[in-house]
Order: sequence, then C-alpha cells, then structure tokens
Amino acid sequence: MNNELRRKLDKITDVLWAGGVTNPVTYIEQISYLIFLKLLDEEETLREQRARLGATGGNAKLLFPAQSERYRWQKWRFKSGNELRDYIRDEVFPYMASLAKDEPEVADYFRDAVLEIVDPSVLKQVVDELDGFEFTKLGPDVKGDIFEYLLVHLGSSSLNGQFRTPRQIRSFMVEMVDPDIGDTLFDPACGTAGFLIDAVDHLLVKYSDHVSEYPIYGEEWLERKGKSLAELKTEIPRLQTYRKGAGEKIPDWDVLEASVYGIDVSRQMVRIAMMNLVLHGIRHARLKRANSLSDMGGLNEDDLRRKYKVILANPPFAGQLPKDSIRADLPTNSKKSELLFLSLMMQHLAPGGRCAVVVPEGLLFGSTGAHVELRKKLVSEFDLLAVVSLPAGVFKPYAGVKTSVLVFRKPASDTAKRLDKVWFYEIRNDGYDPDKVSGGGRVETPEKNDIPDLLAQWKAYKASGYAQPPGLEANALLPHDTDEPTCWFTTRARLAEIDYNLGAGQWKPRRAEAVSDEDPRDLIADVLGDYRDVVSGLEKLLAELAK
Repeated sequence: MNNELRRKLDKITDVLWAGGVTNPVTYIEQISYLIFLKLLDEEETLREQRARLGATGGNAKLLFPAQSERYRWQKWRFKSGNELRDYIRDEVFPYMASLAKDEPEVADYFRDAVLEIVDPSVLKQVVDELDGFEFTKLGPDVKGDIFEYLLVHLGSSSLNGQFRTPRQIRSFMVEMVDPDIGDTLFDPACGTAGFLIDAVDHLLVKYSDHVSEYPIYGEEWLERKGKSLAELKTEIPRLQTYRKGAGEKIPDWDVLEASVYGIDVSRQMVRIAMMNLVLHGIRHARLKRANSLSDMGGLNEDDLRRKYKVILANPPFAGQLPKDSIRADLPTNSKKSELLFLSLMMQHLAPGGRCAVVVPEGLLFGSTGAHVELRKKLVSEFDLLAVVSLPAGVFKPYAGVKTSVLVFRKPASDTAKRLDKVWFYEIRNDGYDPDKVSGGGRVETPEKNDIPDLLAQWKAYKASGYAQPPGLEANALLPHDTDEPTCWFTTRARLAEIDYNLGAGQWKPRRAEAVSDEDPRDLIADVLGDYRDVVSGLEKLLAELAK
C-alpha cells in the first residue's frame, strides 16, 4: 500500500473522528462499507471489459444490470448534502441487501447495514477522498491491505493473529501446490481470503487467452518506475511478478465457485473474506465462521469428514486450546495451536492432495513427544516435498517470528511409490528489506529476491517427478571459496536418526575454513613478538609500581 493511499486513509480517519464516528468498530465498519461500494463499482468496470472479451463466467456477470445501474458509485458520487446521505442510506444500502438471490454474499454483507455517518458534509468528504484513486491498480487484494492498515492505525494490528500473509509468500506457495479446476481449495484460518483468491487467480491464468503480468509490488510501483515491465525484468533479473487472467476458458464457473472453502473464527474476518471473494468473481464460496480445531466451534459432520485436494494456510501460532474443546479426530495429543493446525491439514488432505502451510520454526525441531510424533507421521505417511526457510523479518511490522513453509502431498494410495528425499530451500531475501520498515511496511529490494530462483529450482524438481531434488547433499563440506548454497536435500532415513529434525540449518552444507598460505614459522614469530611486547609492557608497569 503506497503513501498516497495511507495519506488518504489518515485524512478520512481524521474527518470521521472529527465528525463523531469515534468508536473503533463503527469506524472500521463504516469506512469498509464505502470502500466496498467503490470496489464494487471498479469490479463492474472490469466485468464489462471481460464480457467484451467474450468471457461468460461468474466474473463477467454484471453486478448492476439494467435499471439498477443507478446504484453504482459513479452514478451517485456527485451528489452532496442530505441528498447524498439519504440516497446511500435509503436507496444504495437496501439495494445491496436485496441481492439475496443473485448475489447472496453481497446481500449478506449489507444485511442490517446502517449508515452511521449522519453529518452530510463529513460523508461528502469521505466519498470525495475515496473517489480520488483506483483501488484495483494498487494490487489484487488492496481491501485486505486497507483493513490491515485500519487495524494498525487503531493500535490493534495483528490482533489475535489477524494479519495477512505477504503477497510474495502466498504467490510462491500457490505456485508450488499448483491448483487446477476440479481441485477443492481450503484454508482453515482464511482471514481475508488471500490464499483462496491467489489460488483462484492461478486457475484463471491457466484458462485465459489474455494474460497480464505485474510486479509483486503492484501496478503503481511500475508506473512510478516509468519503464515497461519487460525493461525492468531485464534490469532486475530477480524481480518477482504475478499474472492475472480473465478465465474466459473456465469450463464450468459453478464448479470453480463450489470448490472454494474457508473457515475463520472471527466474524469480521469472514465478512471481509466474503467481500474479497465476491470482488474476484467468486460469489458462492463456502465460507464459515467456526473454530477449525474444536468439536464445539461450529463445525458440522460434513465439515469434519470433508477432504480437500489443495490446502493453503498461515494459521495462528500463539496459544493453546483447552483439552476438552479440541477435536478428538486430530492425529496429535498436543494443545499447541501450531501442531493442531498441521495435524488438521494432514487429516483433511485428500489422496493425491497437496498442502503448503506456514509454520513457526520451533515446530521443525521441537523436542517434545508431540512434536517428534507429528513430524514422524508427516515424513512417514506423506511425501514431504519441500521445507522452505523464510527470512526472520518476513512478517514485519506485525511479527518477527522465524518461520518456514512445509509443502507436502498425500500419496494417492497405500501402495503408491513413496519419495525417499526431502528438499530444503533457504530464502534469505523475499524482495523486501528484512530490517527496515517505512510507512507501515517493509522497504522494497527487488534486486535481492530469492523467490524467482526458488520457483525455477522447484520447476526442475517437479519435472523430475520429485525424484531428484536440486542442490547439494545435506551437510556436504564445500571448498571455502564456494558461494553459500541455497538448496540441499536429505533422506527420510537420516531424518529418522535425529527425531525427524526438519530445520533447514540442521542439514545445510558447510563451507570449509580458508587455509592460510603464510609460512607457519612466520605466524609463530608474529605471535611470539606480540607475546614479548605484552611481557615488556607488564615489566615496565611493575617497575613503575615499585618506585
């Protein structure tokens, strides 16, 4: 999110607070309603463009057909005074809430919505500020960025672990599990639905004739550079990008929508996730407010039994659950949330399914019985395809915890051939400075991003049927002048020897110390010379003290 957007949000905040909207929950709710209306208007413009390209799926179906076009942001944004306030309150909100049949998620979001910005001049200032920029140019899920920034502004950032996984991390995780049409997609702690949306975007690109590519930092970053993307990719070989497509060749949009599942314990997050998915053309995702880990958290029997082909998640790490509320079917006796979430994903992965999950570093080498047993089950009963070590600062400014990504799949059958090796990749830089934070976010370093190389190595690994991991054998001793390795591999047998320790550093090849070419006699003479100088100095000091 750029500084101009932050400035506008800060100004809106000042205007709302001065206008009497001072309750934090009300503040977030009111600004979210208006941002959603603006985003819906921009999404309608994109859908019109898709329709002209021949797309007929859900992301080309108009939100404001025929006479209802008068409810679009661009049709009423020039109103002012009581007319503006009354129109939004009495016309726009009720229309959105009436879309239960065609747009049930939009209707659900605006059901019982109340416009609490009662001062017309305050409302007009907010509308004018929001009208001053195009949200869709700021990145694929800017609404999540906005919600995050609002929480930061209110001093509640990362409240209960509610911060989003950075785009550059989600992007490579989605590419590694490579979802396709027919795969059920699941995030058991979905937050703002970033993983689910990235997975859908990945699918759309596969089924598009018209594909656009953007830098990971957003379109405005590209515009500020004043160069084409092709020029920048030549200048910055490590520049990470993502692609977008209309998905006009999706064979059945209903199948795609029916394949998206998400659960979150926060009602507010579920509403944001639902809103985010609707804006990306997924109007009928299976989102639910529940506790994925609990028998008493709102899950039904279908939820407990359902298996998924693709699971993507960055679940909350902190805290423990009371033993009595933990699901009895999870394959661990631990009360720690990180172990419970990993066991949940192992439990819900369908045969042949793939999972990519962010885990805290301690899970990889923890010595408790629960840690060791779960890692043993992961390595023994699943194909652990990769352990990707992330930089320590990847979640700044919200958290500084060191994390890794586990990528694994469930064998298609009990008799399927198993993989014997586990691949490790160390990302030292993810395209952002690990230490510097500016304007509420980390400083961009596109020239140092290791993720494009990770994906290139992964592509070769996948092409081998995961039989030959790229890189060096674990703990190899390298010549002192060798470049620091980025990837290596070990075997399941060696993992078993040390309690299935999955820490990347445990298996990293080492560089030998450089051997000096100096004559040992010269080195000894230098040491003796230094020693004599010390003795001489002490003797002089002793003589001075004796006077």
